[in-house]
Amino acid sequence: MSGIKPPFTAETALQKVKAAQRLWNTRDPARVALAYTPDTIWRNRDSFMKGREEVVQFLTKKWEKENGYRLRKELFAFTDNKIAVQFFYEWFDEKDGGRKQWYRTYGLEDWTFADDGLMRKRQMSGNDVAIADDERWFKEDVADEDTVEISEKHL
Repeated sequence: MSGIKPPFTAETALQKVKAAQRLWNTRDPARVALAYTPDTIWRNRDSFMKGREEVVQFLTKKWEKENGYRLRKELFAFTDNKIAVQFFYEWFDEKDGGRKQWYRTYGLEDWTFADDGLMRKRQMSGNDVAIADDERWFKEDVADEDTVEISEKHL
């Protein structure tokens, strides 16, 4: 997830967050897993995992379900080797008859990094909110998730 290592500054913490955003938007589980230590510890909602192999399995299942996944991460806070992130992502689920039900997931992440800059621990809490197609932020014509204005109502 970039060569940025702790201790973080405001500038490097933001760079780390945006590097993670770009990486996760590839939806490539094996590539994403390389940003984490081999023995990484994760909690993602109610799922607990340890190690890159479990992370790859989890992300593979996640992105099989979450079609059209588009993510934005924002720096929330940081210390020497920790970063807190607020995030939003949109995805759809295929319903009967091919109808798409869109969702926006709102959440927070707590990251702890090893000295080499790989993430050692990740905790995520998130909530899925059903949205209509016309409520989507990250439509197909949006080239960069960071260009979408998100109002204070959602922050």
